Amino acid sequence: MHVLFLAPEVWPFKRVGGLAEVAYDLPRALAALGHTVGVVTPKPRLRPELDKALERLDVVLEVPVSWKRHRAEVYRHRDSSGVEVYLVSHEHLFDRDGLYGNAYGDYEDNAERFIFYGRACLELARAMGWRVDVFHANDWTTGLVPVYLRTLYAADPLLKASASVMTVHNLGNQGQFWHYDMPLTGLGWEYFTPESLEFYGQINFLKGGLVFADMISTVSNTYAQEILTPELGHGLEGVLLARRDRLAAVVNGIDYQIWDPAQDPRLVANYNLQDMAPKARCRRALMEHYGLQEEQGRPLVAVVGRLEERKGLDLVTAAVERLFEMGLNLVVMGYGEDHYHVTLNELAQRNPGRMGVTIGFDIDLAHRIMAGVDMLLVPSRYEPCGIHQMQALRYGAVPVVRATGGLADTVVDHQPGQEGTGFKFETFTMEAMLEALARAKQAYHDPVRWQGLMRRGMAQDFSWQAAAPRYVKIYQKAQELAGQRQGS
Repeated sequence: MHVLFLAPEVWPFKRVGGLAEVAYDLPRALAALGHTVGVVTPKPRLRPELDKALERLDVVLEVPVSWKRHRAEVYRHRDSSGVEVYLVSHEHLFDRDGLYGNAYGDYEDNAERFIFYGRACLELARAMGWRVDVFHANDWTTGLVPVYLRTLYAADPLLKASASVMTVHNLGNQGQFWHYDMPLTGLGWEYFTPESLEFYGQINFLKGGLVFADMISTVSNTYAQEILTPELGHGLEGVLLARRDRLAAVVNGIDYQIWDPAQDPRLVANYNLQDMAPKARCRRALMEHYGLQEEQGRPLVAVVGRLEERKGLDLVTAAVERLFEMGLNLVVMGYGEDHYHVTLNELAQRNPGRMGVTIGFDIDLAHRIMAGVDMLLVPSRYEPCGIHQMQALRYGAVPVVRATGGLADTVVDHQPGQEGTGFKFETFTMEAMLEALARAKQAYHDPVRWQGLMRRGMAQDFSWQAAAPRYVKIYQKAQELAGQRQGS
């Protein structure tokens, strides 16, 4: 099967969130199963060493956007995995510091930028002469690709038999733009209707993908149910309910070759299920890195990821003093909303020896944090899947999470006398979060219980090798449905 995986962020070229890791790991897992997989992404502003690793192809795309035709160069990156990453270059649209926006908000020309990117994916397939079996679109930035396959490219000899899969990583981001941008899409106004792209008077890229894709997937079983409700459907629950027979769910994975405490070169000491004693050295190194005081019986808790309201940072910042009173220390690493950057830095300055903060995302430090902390706190309002809790489990850090989306699916709540891998709370309140942390702290003081929690977590299998075959089944179903549609 020939799969073209479409994502605006791909590790290591650009990372804003977990999609970058998915766009790196899943294609490799599919290739390992014998499939031909290419990845298409916009070429961002790159570090020199990454730029030098690219091969410029003798291909120039002419990409229609309204009455204009944007010229785009194409670069390729190959490695031993067999996956080829194609980076579509357009300096005016994508040679910027941010991918979606900057400190002042989203870029005003995002409609044009991602219309260009969506059509460039299809123009690249045509220019390369590919007969793609499945276009795998991811989130709103690629939402127009399934639309184009069924409309502007429906009669194309190379693409007319292609199927499409639309994966929702976060339904909260939909790509909504004013209706005057409709001519940029190249589509007629007959598609600006409630049955197609129109959404409360605006164009909605993600809605288009959900309506026109042969199959829809999302990234956890619980989230697949949550998005069918008004609470988490973000206005698109009706569209999803109408197409629920085409909705599937696959929990994301992590790369266990990269995330492996037994051979991770970033750690000061390696450890495994059979010998966990060296983990204590990782903990001491992390404490020293943040200048934290080592006191017997004080667990070290981490918050890692996007610093934004959706991730529950309002609960975290409001509860910091309570955490210290409970006998916990805290480290935070991530970036997001500026006011959280300011608040967290101020809290760390007021509580030296108790709290450490890193604003930004450092992949090496992320590994050392997972190896060095006792617990990972993930108090999200909603969480389609989440990857940090799976990384924590692999490294023997016990997750304390809100029971939503992928957090509910990947963490088993621990109660006295019962096995589990972490601690969950249902209600999105500070008190519920603190109660779960109190239960975790109580277990921490029972070495037998805590070792059991750590070992069960480390033994879980959330690898892409387990997830990739499920995507193959979705692709096969999409092909079947596309064939039925074309035959009718």
